[in-house]
Amino acid sequence: MAVRIRLARHGRKKRPFYRLVVADSRSPRDGKFIEMIGTYNPLTDPADVKVNEERAMYWLKVGAQPSETARSLLRKVGVWDKFMESKKA
Repeated sequence: MAVRIRLARHGRKKRPFYRLVVADSRSPRDGKFIEMIGTYNPLTDPADVKVNEERAMYWLKVGAQPSETARSLLRKVGVWDKFMESKKA
C-alpha cells in the first residue's frame, strides 16, 4: 500500500478549504483517508496553513510520499526541512 500526504478539497463552490491528509494513493481525492494532519485556507491573506508537526514527521519517517503541493506547504511550515535534517543524521 503506497501512502501519500495530499490535499482533500472541502468548502463550497468558489470558496475552497483544504485538509492535509494521509491517504492510500488509490483512494479518491476527497474520499477515505487514514489521518488528517493539517489544514490550508488559501483565501485568507496571507494563506493560513496549520500542520500537526509531530504527526507529519511520523508519517514522513515511515515512508509517506507528499504530493508537490503538500511538500510546498510542509516546506512553508518548516516540517520538510526538519525531516531532511533528520534524514542526513
